[in-house]
Amino acid sequence: MFEFSSRLKTISYVLILIGAISVGFSFLAGGGHDEEHGEHATEMNDAHAEGEHGDADAHSGHHDTYAAAHHGHSDMPETSDFSYHKTASRATPENNHFYSSPEHHDEEHIHHQMENKPWSNLLVNSFWALALGLGALFFMAVQYAAQVGWSVVLLRILEAMSGFIWIPGLIILVIILTGWFHIGGNHVYHWMAEGIMNPESEIYDPIIAGKEGYLNGPFFTLRALVYLVGWVGAAMMFRKMSLLNDQAGVDYNRNWVKMRNLGAGFLVFFAVTSSTSAWDWVMSIDTHWFSTLFGWYVFATMFVSALTALMMIILYLKSKGYLEEVNKSHIQDVAKFMFAFSIFWTYLWFSQFMLIWYSNIPEEVTYYMARFGEYKGLFFTMLVMNFLFPILVLMSRDSKRNHGFIFAAGIVILFGHWLDIFIMIMPGTVGSNWSLGLVQIGTMLGFVGLFMLAVFRNLSKAPLMPKNHPMYVESTHFHQ
Repeated sequence: MFEFSSRLKTISYVLILIGAISVGFSFLAGGGHDEEHGEHATEMNDAHAEGEHGDADAHSGHHDTYAAAHHGHSDMPETSDFSYHKTASRATPENNHFYSSPEHHDEEHIHHQMENKPWSNLLVNSFWALALGLGALFFMAVQYAAQVGWSVVLLRILEAMSGFIWIPGLIILVIILTGWFHIGGNHVYHWMAEGIMNPESEIYDPIIAGKEGYLNGPFFTLRALVYLVGWVGAAMMFRKMSLLNDQAGVDYNRNWVKMRNLGAGFLVFFAVTSSTSAWDWVMSIDTHWFSTLFGWYVFATMFVSALTALMMIILYLKSKGYLEEVNKSHIQDVAKFMFAFSIFWTYLWFSQFMLIWYSNIPEEVTYYMARFGEYKGLFFTMLVMNFLFPILVLMSRDSKRNHGFIFAAGIVILFGHWLDIFIMIMPGTVGSNWSLGLVQIGTMLGFVGLFMLAVFRNLSKAPLMPKNHPMYVESTHFHQ
């Protein structure tokens, strides 16, 4: 049995306290604003407007029409829905509702961006934390559905990680509800703004209104509840049946077959909900933009993050004398998954970016124009951490068996995918008013503390080895 030491509990509580203080400070400060940063954002946007969008007059025309639709200008020309779609959908950083610098929008809009900062920070960290648990649940379901033997000695860790899902899931649900009911200045999901789908409103947006059947408060919240109930329910069922196998008098083989069927059924549910949740909670922030690869891309970030967290837990437990059954071959295989899915993430990133860059359609490139402006440094730093770093560090066999090497690499990879989620969310919610400092890092540490507390508490409640699993002996003798 794993003993959840008082020292480890103290570290978890301290991290949670740091996170709580960071979140509280971000809300009390109302987002804050760095004037120098804002001036830099203006310069960056000016450079992009002049250097990358060609004719300024034509560009101004697009912006004026879009601004009129969003802010109710009295001189807005009368246009048909079709002609407006053609004009307003020519999206650029200047007419992207949340990206543009202060000179392009009124004070109310900038105020909304500032109010979004604490909510966006909370969404970034809760979605990243959710990825750690949900990716582990997916990996565990694959092990059962595919009747995998080598990973049996790791199943209890995956169960403990999966038991964490409900915590960030509830926080995301709170973000959704506060946005729907307009509580606390939450404007993260712009399509939730009152009147934006009403043709008689001064902020009416026909493109967003065309998506009302899918993007509306009740259905959006209902989907979130279905996701969370399905994910948490599956995690609880896996855990319950796994612990049942520890009891005497149980038909272990029959119970294992049930878990295999549960794994297969959950994979079907996950295949749908992993994509739709990414569309809902992340892609709908940039409501005019969409990508058919986005669900896969977010899944790759989720899975690599979960595998990396799994590896770091394994290495920690090994360092404390636990998991004697886990050998270098197990560790090497998990590291192989980390390496392989880092390459898979890069493939999806490049596929999405290259097709949009090559076609150069204004409605599509707006997503990357926002990220190539004020976020350019973070954008390429994230790419190095998530692509070049894993290739250079994890390619060789020896590096996959060096515990200290892998643990250090894991820290970089986890932070790299946190940055990935940060860059997915922030440009569409706070635009050029973003910041990355003590508040954001402190919030991330708070979620790390929550994750540690939940996972190690779950590990302490059951034996680390499912010794009655039909493939347990095979797993303990795994070598390559």
